[in-house]
Amino acid sequence: MRRIHDFHGGIHPAEHKSDSMAQPIQPAGVPDVLVLPTGQHIGNSALPTVAPGQRVLGGEEIAEADGALSVPCHAPTSGTVLAVEDRPVPHPSGLSALCIVLQPDGRDEWAEPRPFANPMNADPLLLTQHIQQAGIAGMGGAGFPTAVKLSPRPGKPIQTLIINGTECEPYITADDSLMRERAAAVISGSLILAHVLGNPTVLLGIEDNKPEAIAALKDAATGSGVEIVVFPTKYPSGGEKQLIEILLGAQVPSGALPADIGVVCQNVGTAAAVHHAVVNGRPLVSRITTVTGEAVSRPGNYEVLLGTPIRHLLALAGYDASVNQRLVMGGPMMGFTVSDPDCPIIKTSNCLLLPTEAELPTPPPPQACIRCGLCAEACPASLLPQQLFWYSRGRDHERLEAHNLFDCIECGACAYVCPSHIPLVQYYRASKAEIIAQRQDAERAEHARQRFEARQERIERQAREKAERREARKRAAEAKATAATGDDKDSDPIQAAIERAQARKAALADAGSKD
Repeated sequence: MRRIHDFHGGIHPAEHKSDSMAQPIQPAGVPDVLVLPTGQHIGNSALPTVAPGQRVLGGEEIAEADGALSVPCHAPTSGTVLAVEDRPVPHPSGLSALCIVLQPDGRDEWAEPRPFANPMNADPLLLTQHIQQAGIAGMGGAGFPTAVKLSPRPGKPIQTLIINGTECEPYITADDSLMRERAAAVISGSLILAHVLGNPTVLLGIEDNKPEAIAALKDAATGSGVEIVVFPTKYPSGGEKQLIEILLGAQVPSGALPADIGVVCQNVGTAAAVHHAVVNGRPLVSRITTVTGEAVSRPGNYEVLLGTPIRHLLALAGYDASVNQRLVMGGPMMGFTVSDPDCPIIKTSNCLLLPTEAELPTPPPPQACIRCGLCAEACPASLLPQQLFWYSRGRDHERLEAHNLFDCIECGACAYVCPSHIPLVQYYRASKAEIIAQRQDAERAEHARQRFEARQERIERQAREKAERREARKRAAEAKATAATGDDKDSDPIQAAIERAQARKAALADAGSKD
């Protein structure tokens, strides 16, 4: 038995998971229109490669990756591109972004798949490129491009691959249903990921509140070398650094990445997507999304084409707008409110939460901090939330960074236990955004300074070179004149002309005297 460790803090909120697990995964079907944002992950948005009026096949690339920290976008089915324009997207800012609007034609015709015949013997570099070209990004969190995680820095070998099946946030059961019903795909994808990373130890971590998924995974993993590790339920054990501490007893240093200590983490949904991309040749064009809350009559888990408008899913789940207070993308702890139901499902959309007011009451007005310290006890990152709150209010960015603000995973545990109902995470998010904006401004200013100095240096160099060429020409002319003149004045053309003029004048004078 592998020893299980614990991490600091954490909470035990009500789970509310049973309602959405009453039925198996259901297909969400094909909506009338698909809206595909070119940016569905952390990093650079993809660059559209199609134009309005163009017909595309399912699985065809419609936006190419823009650099290493980017992944392409593919058509989820066959149809015609209606537009390439800004549309509302699911994001806490509520802003619009560039999207490719596709009208399905109902034929569901697909481009030729490109699977690997024997992936476990394939070149890891070719597999990594294939995973990147399949558009796969992390499907359990912020959506970090998977291929980047599979390319550790030289001299940093990976000893452990952790597959995250924790899904610790209340209400969300997308990964649970995936592990129950498609455990073989999860294990297959995990082994492919391990092969790419040089065959490290593979641990699949899962909380003990998922007995059916645990049984399915253990059965699928028999003889594979993948170790299924079960541990007690506590939120947020699904955080990358928290899960590493649970399974390995190791902590990722502040400001470092798991790869710095020889660990790579991937979500079970990502592992299944890798299986489909490599074994079946199918790019990432759909995902499982939980639709739940007391405002829907048919909660459950749906396999949804990327780009499907939220409104389409709400109709399938029996949504009652009269009792719903707000639409939440994600869970109650880390999710965010979506104001427009026409926003699409994207690669990171693991849950739509439709609560009633009684189920998820509107938070009361915040009161003054009473310095109780409960937030520090609950913080899984061992931070000091109270101090971070004060520094955030005072916009003291230097002290915020000194107190490791960016180690905050925004799990919401501090706000959950706060008796004063202070929205602590909102302060931290705002401060992070301000600091990042300041860094970007400073980088742009430094870049502008370097460009100005380079331009000034270039102008000065060109002026020096021009002056040097002018001086060289002058010296050459002087040298040529000196060489032609020497000590012989007869060879001087000016002197010769003067002498000829004087001779003519003397001849004219002689002629006049004879007359």
